[in-house]
Amino acid sequence: MQQVSGPVIAVGLVLSAVFIPCAFISGITGQFFRQFALTIAVSTVISAFNSLTLSPALTALLLRPRDKGAAPPLPKLTFPLAGGALGWIVLAPVVNLTPAIGAVLGAIAGLLVGKWLNLVLGTTFRVFNRGFDYATGVYARMVGGLLRVSFLVLVVYGGLVGLTWWSFDKVPKGFVPSQDKGYLLVNVQLPDSASVQRTEQTMQRIEKIAGQEKGVAHTVAIAGQSVLLNASAPNFGAMYVMLDDFHSRVKRHLTGEMIAAQLQAKLQKQIGEGLVNVFSAPPIDGLGTAGGFKIVIEDRGDNGADKLQEVAEKVVDQGNHTPGLRDLFASVRANTPWLYLDIDRAAAKRMGLSMAEVFNTLQVYLGSLYVNDFNRFGRTWQVNVQAAADFRSQIDDLKQIKIRNQQGNMVPLAGLMEVRDISGPTMITRYNLYRCAPINGSPVPGVSSGEALERMEKVTRDELPRSMRPEWTELALLQLQTGNTAMWVFLLAVVLVFLVLAAQYESWSLPLAVILVVPMCLLCSVAAVFMARMDVNIFTQVGFVVLIGLACKNAILIVEFAKAQRESGIERREATLAACQLRLRPIVMTSLAFILGVVPLVLAQGAGAEMRRTLGTAVFGGMLGVTIFGIFLTPVFYYVIQWLKDLRSSDQ
Repeated sequence: MQQVSGPVIAVGLVLSAVFIPCAFISGITGQFFRQFALTIAVSTVISAFNSLTLSPALTALLLRPRDKGAAPPLPKLTFPLAGGALGWIVLAPVVNLTPAIGAVLGAIAGLLVGKWLNLVLGTTFRVFNRGFDYATGVYARMVGGLLRVSFLVLVVYGGLVGLTWWSFDKVPKGFVPSQDKGYLLVNVQLPDSASVQRTEQTMQRIEKIAGQEKGVAHTVAIAGQSVLLNASAPNFGAMYVMLDDFHSRVKRHLTGEMIAAQLQAKLQKQIGEGLVNVFSAPPIDGLGTAGGFKIVIEDRGDNGADKLQEVAEKVVDQGNHTPGLRDLFASVRANTPWLYLDIDRAAAKRMGLSMAEVFNTLQVYLGSLYVNDFNRFGRTWQVNVQAAADFRSQIDDLKQIKIRNQQGNMVPLAGLMEVRDISGPTMITRYNLYRCAPINGSPVPGVSSGEALERMEKVTRDELPRSMRPEWTELALLQLQTGNTAMWVFLLAVVLVFLVLAAQYESWSLPLAVILVVPMCLLCSVAAVFMARMDVNIFTQVGFVVLIGLACKNAILIVEFAKAQRESGIERREATLAACQLRLRPIVMTSLAFILGVVPLVLAQGAGAEMRRTLGTAVFGGMLGVTIFGIFLTPVFYYVIQWLKDLRSSDQ
């Protein structure tokens, strides 16, 4: 305990200090970081307390002294007893023996199995220990050689730090990875003059095609409404495609992205009546109605609906021909069929009608009018008034409407208005009070969201006139607002770790021997993410913060013991080599335990697998790399820093 209590406390303080800044991050990024921060910080404190109290007591109780190489006494008694009980319960009834004979035979079999198992395990452990002792000797000689060329090692380290900076600049950037949430959204837009009946027929055809697709459980179609645009029109349609359960799709290697791509190709080939787009679910519920990105083209110069539609169509066409972008879709339509009611206001005034009453009557009969709510059967019901469909389906039905004037007489609406056919926009959408055209799109598989946003911004810069401006919204806006918040948190966590170690070691120089290895975990983590064709997103950044504490943990084990050896009077080089030889086994043991524990995250499948794989890959690669780099670089860092410290002490 005298040797390990210091490292245990240091590791606990470091891991807690790493996650303190994460608890104060605001916004959506803070929501993700805060959950990890609180969970790991509390777990670390409990683990450190357990390591200083319960673990030593259990060690003294379970690991009793015995001759090295001798078989443990427990199996001698355990295996015969277990075999006798098994023979009494299972063997005797099956072989038709008495329970006593079955117990004896089982005990004999258990004794033979115990001796055989002890022989195999004992041989395996002896071979492993001899091999590990030999590897430890080779490792110590390699470290000794590196200590002789410390300056060259530091030069190589500087090159690796530069490579880390370069890799961060080159690796794709993302935000929240797209997820398979078990459903897809199909948006349908038929020609402007299409009726609801035609839209319903098209939706039935789409439902039939989607129902035949592998991995699709069922569909829910809506005609006359667009969920993606949050608008109603007779030529709009929307459909939710509900996929099979994850476990059944995993067996057939069917992901939501694959099903969406196959369904999109079939619908584009077989449905030629309008625009049909298949979107994945949004990564975060409440931030948009579909996956991908959304950009808004604002008309700040009042160019008119025709010009706005023209520009939006150019952006969509150019974006769909841009590598890395797909499925761009603009909803703005400037010339759809309208009915214009030209009301003679002077005639209405002469007949004793107010324009407010005229508009209310048109709303009640043609649209709908909210009246009130009432409670019944344990639920709240809403009352809306609207004319029956049979009495508002034709243009001549408008002329049958009558309005009560101030004298109480009924005045026919046909005498006050003229109906004309004109054209106009399907709907008028505003963003920041400007008339706008929303554009939805998705990145091609393998292209990160950060790359997609950059390419989309380039498209808008090339196509938009000076009087129009692009504005990001929904998840893309949050990604741009977040910026480099996570990296600033990372730097602050490193500073806090340095201050904690400086307080414990009572030195400003020794903590550098621990901190300097941190860039290596970032280099290996980014390399693993790049080789897995992923991007640096929120979960990768969470993994970076986790790796700070884990990288420092390995370095602390070496530096702490080397410091104690040096303070006891041992020469600097011998103290460093002794620390490496003694701490190699716990470093490798704890690192391998963590690396193997992360493997299920790397191979995750099913719901939320995208997030787990991203986090697991980053931590797996970073921990593997920092273990390899750390056991060689940390001794050199300590050796050089201690040499500088001794040199300064001798000068004084």
